[in-house]
Amino acid sequence: MKKTPKSLKPLLEDGIIDKVIRPIMSGKEAKVYLVEVNDEYRCAKVYKDVHQRSFQNSSIYREGRKERNSRKARAMAKRSNYGRKEEENSWQNAEVHALNRLADAGVRVPITYGCFDGVLLMDLVSDEHGNIAPRLSEVEMNAEIAAEFHQILLTELVRMLCAGLVHGDLSEYNILVDEHGPVIIDLPQAVDASANNNAKMIFERDVNNLRLFFGAHVPEILETQYGPEIWEIYESGELRPETILSGKFTADEKLANVDEVLEEIEVAREEAEAARLYAASRA
Repeated sequence: MKKTPKSLKPLLEDGIIDKVIRPIMSGKEAKVYLVEVNDEYRCAKVYKDVHQRSFQNSSIYREGRKERNSRKARAMAKRSNYGRKEEENSWQNAEVHALNRLADAGVRVPITYGCFDGVLLMDLVSDEHGNIAPRLSEVEMNAEIAAEFHQILLTELVRMLCAGLVHGDLSEYNILVDEHGPVIIDLPQAVDASANNNAKMIFERDVNNLRLFFGAHVPEILETQYGPEIWEIYESGELRPETILSGKFTADEKLANVDEVLEEIEVAREEAEAARLYAASRA
């Protein structure tokens, strides 16, 4: 690579990585580079500045996260310069914690090697030929493979929920496909399922994104209701990774909870505003 990114120079100087080869992916949260460490290829995920990101460290996702250091928590609440820096560190560390927690739970996610000043070092996810694994959105598939991948990912979402986490931004763009199948990536916005009041809505949105994507290949998937079904079982305390799902759900006929409706409206408003600011910054 002709010019080494500024954020990766300290890792080279400290011997954490041996060589920066080239950029391999750019998303709304970060840029990912192919690097070499001890004659092995790995990924270096460089987080973008908060002003360049579309999530903007949204409080919707951070709700329920515990900050052990009270001084840091107060600074983050006051939005001081120190607080904003700690907010950034918290956002980045959340991905490391989520990836490690999910790996321990048996979810297919990249293995991490630490976060160094805004750079997350991870395993390179490769396809069967040793090339960089494509995003799910780039994979050609027939109905049979689509149905198989949909079920695999539903199982992964259940396993994540059993581990207490919701992805928060799951779609065909942050799932890679290696020689063994789907690998879930991009988790800085991961939500605490039990402590975040928006967790149900966010989880069902993740499931719905999969339903729409795979439904384009298998129309029957569009008729399923896995999101509310899974969440109802989760709330009952009966959800397990091996739970058999039907894809069917009968909504409770009780009156709608006005507070929940207002919360969802506020979530949508904040996301729309974040998208508007991001678009304006790119103009």
